[in-house]
Amino acid sequence: MIGDTNRALQYVEPFSLFSSSDITLFQAGSHYRLYEKFGAHPMELEGANGTYFAVWAPDAAFVAVMGDFNGWDHYSHTLLPRWDSSGIWEGFVPGVKAGSLYKYFIRSHSGEELIKGDPYANYWEVRPKTASVVYPLDYEWDDKKWMSQRAKRNSLDSPFAVYEVHLGSWRRPDPSDPERVYSYQEIADMLVPYVKEMGFTHVELMPVMEHPFDGSWGYQLTGYFAPTSRHGTPQDFMEMVEAFHLADIGVILDWVPSHFPYDAHGLYRFDGSHVYEYADMRKGYHPDWNSYIFNYARNEVRSFLLSNAVFWFDRFHADGLRVDAIASMIHLDYSREKGAWVPNELGGNENLEAISFLKKMNETIYALFPDVQTIAEDSTSHYGVSRPTFMGGLGFGMKWMMGWMNDTLDYFKKDPIHRKWYQNDLTFSLVYAFGENFMLPLSHDEVVHGKSPMLYKMPGDDWQKFANLRLLYSYMYTHPGTKLLFMGDEFGQTSEWNYRGELDWHLMQHTTHKGLKAFVTDLNQLYVNATALYEQQFDAAGFEWITVNDYDNCVIAYVRKGKEQGDVLLVVLNMTPVVRENYLVGLPVGGEWEEVLNSDAPKYYGSGVVNTGILKTTQQIYNGRDYTLSLRLPPLGATILKLQ
Repeated sequence: MIGDTNRALQYVEPFSLFSSSDITLFQAGSHYRLYEKFGAHPMELEGANGTYFAVWAPDAAFVAVMGDFNGWDHYSHTLLPRWDSSGIWEGFVPGVKAGSLYKYFIRSHSGEELIKGDPYANYWEVRPKTASVVYPLDYEWDDKKWMSQRAKRNSLDSPFAVYEVHLGSWRRPDPSDPERVYSYQEIADMLVPYVKEMGFTHVELMPVMEHPFDGSWGYQLTGYFAPTSRHGTPQDFMEMVEAFHLADIGVILDWVPSHFPYDAHGLYRFDGSHVYEYADMRKGYHPDWNSYIFNYARNEVRSFLLSNAVFWFDRFHADGLRVDAIASMIHLDYSREKGAWVPNELGGNENLEAISFLKKMNETIYALFPDVQTIAEDSTSHYGVSRPTFMGGLGFGMKWMMGWMNDTLDYFKKDPIHRKWYQNDLTFSLVYAFGENFMLPLSHDEVVHGKSPMLYKMPGDDWQKFANLRLLYSYMYTHPGTKLLFMGDEFGQTSEWNYRGELDWHLMQHTTHKGLKAFVTDLNQLYVNATALYEQQFDAAGFEWITVNDYDNCVIAYVRKGKEQGDVLLVVLNMTPVVRENYLVGLPVGGEWEEVLNSDAPKYYGSGVVNTGILKTTQQIYNGRDYTLSLRLPPLGATILKLQ
């Protein structure tokens, strides 16, 4: 017996944080704050300090909590099963303080014994250790100004230029030692000013949730409710998020509700039965990633995932979730051979329960946090991923435009001499550009597994490679949609991304790489300040083709428009290394134009073919338009002009 009160307390006292309505919502798949109930919660009971533990293990015959407080004894601190058949085991353990290590010892009805971490733990030991840590999430937030104004910053008619970062390998204290990483505080001190200087509006962090294996890049999670302890405590992570907010930068988190690994301390076969994953491995096993798929048909699992999505907005002030691998969630035949998958009840290949979960998740998030965004990483043409659920959509705020990314990279890899035969591949994206709220991604996936860094995808000599890349970024930033650039892309990383090392920062001593970095900075500046580029970024009214069929010269031109009359930018792209003097462009409006950005400017390591001063249209019909403008087109370059 333990305690110093009138009544001696037992090893485990009967106690519950769950109300009957909590259980009802949990079992209905609608509870979105389970993290307030499950897990380990330090508290006081009858004058004694201790910790309340609660875990869901519906097929367990016996559950005990063990830790450094009881010498890791498997039997002394037995949790009590709830009377309502909810499968929840719980109890208050006196004397267990914040910072204590613990795990659950579970015996299944078959007699199998398992030792598991806490699915709701807020903090874990640093890998390769696997114990959960009792850790409250108290924090005094200081980002009230950002939070009160972020509805505008995160809205769909605001600029969204995202810098995608892997925290472990952006910079390292010792690049030759993959075990050493910077703390959240040290990362914030370096990364926040850098993102600010580069002009990005948001940062997207590859999964920061706890994961055992560095090589999964964070996409194989065991601790869904914990920022990884590799860089510090949950409060250290909150402080980093706050530092971004104080610098007016939004924070998007990668989130993985699609699958989880089979690590012994994780979710897989949690109580000896298939608790979190589908029991039928034709639905429950992911062949590509050797991992297990959440059972979206099970309401308690839906509540777990729903609560987890809400958790990162509620407790960590996230501005968005980029949801990974949507295609694998919503398609039963994803990466499966014929006969290796089971059709749904309608005979189709869609995972209906995953689709209904995603709708429910988006409805819940936008009801609770109307000033954030959810972003789908989906490679399929599934209808309405970023359309409201009442229109039959999945309800995401945005969707990655994978088709644009594939077509654009394929085009730019080609030698300019052959490009005229493939121009339609480049312009095809505008056929479907307004079917969804698209984000244009050049993500980490494009610079790994032998795909080569962005710079070396480009053809030609050194000068041409850089010119091509500046041209590609010009096209990306002036194409309708929001933007995402992976770390290193902004200065022309020359090696593939490697999670064990760091970016090639030594390249910044070269004029070529400095020029590219300066150009991306100015592109961000233009995007953020030119309403024509973002006010109507998801609306066909914000885009108009000017020249789409000049195949021989490999030139394309278009205008971007803001909501105000006369808020117009003209973009002309020359896809060959041939300078075009006095190139004529037909325009629907007359007036004076001024060049606001040219990718060939000398400060970017360009050759200096620029348009200076005020350029006036002449009233002369050209290409079916009433006005004509004469321009100098830079080699492998972009000129962007604004109507004065």
